[in-house]
Amino acid sequence: MKFEANARAESDASPFYRHVMTRLARTEDGAILRFAFFALLAGTVGVLYVDYRELSASAPEALTYAPQPILPPASSEDGGGRTRPALNTPPEMLDDPLRIELMAGGVLRLTGTIDPGAATRFDQEIAQRGEYVSTVLLDSPGGSVDDALQMGRQILEHGLNTQVPDGALCASSCPIVFASGAERLAGHDAAIGVHQIYAAALSATPLDALSVAGVAMADAQSATARITRHLGETGVDPALWLHALETPPDRLYYFSPEEMERYVLVTEWMEN
Repeated sequence: MKFEANARAESDASPFYRHVMTRLARTEDGAILRFAFFALLAGTVGVLYVDYRELSASAPEALTYAPQPILPPASSEDGGGRTRPALNTPPEMLDDPLRIELMAGGVLRLTGTIDPGAATRFDQEIAQRGEYVSTVLLDSPGGSVDDALQMGRQILEHGLNTQVPDGALCASSCPIVFASGAERLAGHDAAIGVHQIYAAALSATPLDALSVAGVAMADAQSATARITRHLGETGVDPALWLHALETPPDRLYYFSPEEMERYVLVTEWMEN
């Protein structure tokens, strides 16, 4: 009875059955494997796309590492560091692109965010007034690491001094510039702090997002190596940058006067 039912089913489906079997018989094993691979790949991309859309809708900050250099909170007690000293400069001025002003006594004052291209403007200023400039005064929340390193190299090569007075801010990438001074003067209540390197990285597709994340990580590691090497050339203890590696990008680790002395970040204290 069972045999008759199977035979009847096979007979009813015989045209389609014979067609499928004929096609499969003509298909090489490699073609089948390729088809299975691309089907699996398509399914994986689909899942990634759905996850990407859901993650973008529910938590866009998880994919976008947008710069937020202006007055992030100090590290928690677990993260160490001290409470941020009081600042004299309004946040809106710190948020502006880096402003370069020549002041009396050979002081070149840098105020605002180290935007991409700031190092070029700084280089031009040094080329024009380098013989007159002796000190670079900093009041900046940081910004572009590449520009900070380029500015630091200029300061180091020209033997300029750096200053961060009481009430001024030197955070994120700004300490790289400050550390480059031949003499590094700071007030006991200067707000000097660091945190992890980060970058804007929002991609249009999930595959690009994965690729960009990998590139961003590689770039951060490369930048960390360049920063550490640069600190060593300035005479600052590179161990200082460990606090940057341990501090999330939405926080800042502010150094105490004792730490700035221990890491040789400050060579002389400014009197009030």
